[in-house]
Amino acid sequence: MLRILDALAQDEVEVQNVPLDMTGKSNLKIILIGNSGVGKSALMNQYVNNRFSNQYRATIGADFLTKEMRVDNRMVTVQIWDTAGTERFQSLGAALYRGSDCCLIVFDVTSPTSFHAIDAWRTEFLVQADPSNPDHFPFVVIGNKTDLADRQVPPRQGQEWCKGHGAQYFETSAKESVNVEEAFLYAVRTALKNQKENELPPDLNSVQLTAEGHGGAHEDKCSC
Repeated sequence: MLRILDALAQDEVEVQNVPLDMTGKSNLKIILIGNSGVGKSALMNQYVNNRFSNQYRATIGADFLTKEMRVDNRMVTVQIWDTAGTERFQSLGAALYRGSDCCLIVFDVTSPTSFHAIDAWRTEFLVQADPSNPDHFPFVVIGNKTDLADRQVPPRQGQEWCKGHGAQYFETSAKESVNVEEAFLYAVRTALKNQKENELPPDLNSVQLTAEGHGGAHEDKCSC
């Protein structure tokens, strides 16, 4: 973990997008952001390791897990980054966020403060990550801890925010593994779709111009 933090502090860590390698495997980077204590680490561990712990330990800087999976007949390696939700680590944002294929913004349904912070988290991500197409970058919003009785953020609030920002909304319980698989699978599929759409097609016009300019029929008929 210390090596990760040292590299991030020197702005050396960046997981690059690799749209499709020669083996037909896609590599994705998915990042979890949101206030401290909303359950980002718990969601990541439940999804990757099928494990939940009641012992809370704040993430220091960043941590990540990798999951190999098959999605729609394609092998995908997903690197999931869990980021600290405290201000003292926000200087690492650019190094952490760059190269992300999808961003999951997490809040706690028992904490209105964490819900109202998702606007700021989204803005911070777009500034630091600087995606090539910010208007269409895929965001997923997760209202976590639905297993708790003292809920204070109703589903309608999350749904309305997402409708206004073009994001998808899920409600989850990392503790009871409710909707966790569905939320991450949606994120993976959306990231793959976005990645494919951003791949540049061959420049057919330049190929045609080159063909006409070298050895074309017009040049053969020219008498000198």
